[in-house]
Amino acid sequence: MISKTKVNISQGSFHLLFWGWLIFFCSLAEYLLWKLTDYATPWLVWLLVIPGVFVSLIYGFVKGRKETVYTYATSIYVWTWMAFLFASIVLFIVVWENMQFVAPFILILAAMASFISGFIIKFRPLIIGAITFWIFALVAHFAAPSIAPLAVPAAMLTGYLIPGYILKYRKNHGSI
Repeated sequence: MISKTKVNISQGSFHLLFWGWLIFFCSLAEYLLWKLTDYATPWLVWLLVIPGVFVSLIYGFVKGRKETVYTYATSIYVWTWMAFLFASIVLFIVVWENMQFVAPFILILAAMASFISGFIIKFRPLIIGAITFWIFALVAHFAAPSIAPLAVPAAMLTGYLIPGYILKYRKNHGSI
């Protein structure tokens, strides 16, 4: 049963790649706008995340409706990421006036969801990616303000994009 769930979830490399590229782009764009321009509100690029949530939810809903087997492990996997979404929304509400400090906390939440997901599907690259999220959360918190924002795009590379492409490659070549 876990094996079947693993195969079904492996088809979801879309989410790792979608969110990896979206957050990579937003974080790098914000950093570049902040460092290289006089643009007063570089954080506005993060508004792209709002339609991203809807794209991700719709994709997951459509993909989930097509699945023939929906196991307990699949349910835990899905609700782990829904918990990440809910926790992120609450975090944004709580730190609304200090958004410049949110990156380490989001990376910590992403690490937790990725770590649990990696164990559910028994996929070591996602577990290692989660550990890199925790490391980059520390970098984002302790590094100098001029380079700390680069922890987020670096974390997206190691935490979502590399595991996402490995998962996609293995899925396309019949091994998970």
